[in-house]
Amino acid sequence: MLSMTTDYAKSTGWPEPYLRRIAAHGFTHVHWCHHWNTDFLYSEPEVNQIAQWLDELGLGVTDLHGSSGAEKDWMALEEYRRLSGVELVENRIRMVARLGSDVVIMHIPALSPKEQKAAQWDQTRRTFDDLEPCARKCGVRIAIENGDFNDIRQVLSLYAPDYMGLCYDSGHGNTSKTGLDDLETLKDRLISIHLHDNNGSEDEHRLVFSGTADWPRLAGIIARSSYDKWVSMETTIHKTGIKDEDEFLARAFEAGTEFARMIEQAGG
Repeated sequence: MLSMTTDYAKSTGWPEPYLRRIAAHGFTHVHWCHHWNTDFLYSEPEVNQIAQWLDELGLGVTDLHGSSGAEKDWMALEEYRRLSGVELVENRIRMVARLGSDVVIMHIPALSPKEQKAAQWDQTRRTFDDLEPCARKCGVRIAIENGDFNDIRQVLSLYAPDYMGLCYDSGHGNTSKTGLDDLETLKDRLISIHLHDNNGSEDEHRLVFSGTADWPRLAGIIARSSYDKWVSMETTIHKTGIKDEDEFLARAFEAGTEFARMIEQAGG
């Protein structure tokens, strides 16, 4: 089984043509990443239509990228904006449960100057407390995507593994230089993966094996981790030099298949 991000070419608008191409190239699942950085709220008719497309195409949902809204900001110091952000994430939690999956990914943005950091942490804790009842009711866990691992460790120490875990983004990890070392220390909380490559200095979302990420080591860590799903790629076409979507998806499928084999071999 292999998963491809829905926004490999575009992250707004209706994804039907991209879903059809993804299915046609043999992928079994998608990482839902449309509207991940917008204030877009999915209505019930829209989610029902997406469910129909997925069922028609034989696609499952690996996980969903919770929205980091432009105005509905779940870390905002203004309480009305924070609560709007909570509502936005709850929208995604209910959506992913309706689509048959159980993980929503969230970023902890870089915290502001020191004088605001304590207040932001208070808001972050309020948000995760507010989201927990909805997440538990829907059978969905929150996966914190790797940025600053010190922040991630602090958050994960506050919440149980059956509510919150880690999403490891290989591109972020490769640009940080210590990503795999950090992942090693938290591999027992790993519940989501975003696989793509880069040159070590930019978050390029290139094809697996096309940059400088240490794929053999990552395969070994994943094999020894708590992650129990399949290879899930968050690679996009824009910086690959490939113009044709079909060629891009074919190469992504080939790379994902090879990495899945590496994980299987590393697990013995």
